[in-house]
Amino acid sequence: MAFFKFERLEVWKRSIDWANDVFDIAQSLPKDYQYSIGEQLRRAALSVPTNIAEGVGRDGEKETKYFYRVAKGSTYEVVSLLVMAGKRGALAPDAYRKLYTEANEIAAMLTALSR
Repeated sequence: MAFFKFERLEVWKRSIDWANDVFDIAQSLPKDYQYSIGEQLRRAALSVPTNIAEGVGRDGEKETKYFYRVAKGSTYEVVSLLVMAGKRGALAPDAYRKLYTEANEIAAMLTALSR
């Protein structure tokens, strides 16, 4: 049962699941990276669905699209952090590919919404 409009958006649903997966990766990072890469991963991943929700809650189309673009930027931020985690040997290539593929699809959905 969805009470809020954003809860019916497929991109919001997918970004919630994706952010949850990113949280799992952040949690599994070595202690040395928990407060640098890990915390930034969590904040950026959380920003995606929350900005989608906030955008839907705005009254004007211009404001709504702005929040979709912010969410897309946060998606890119997560990808950049995942690349760094991989380069540091803290993320398996398969996990990276899965999260990257989903990020690419979420970003495309956000691009379509912001047009």
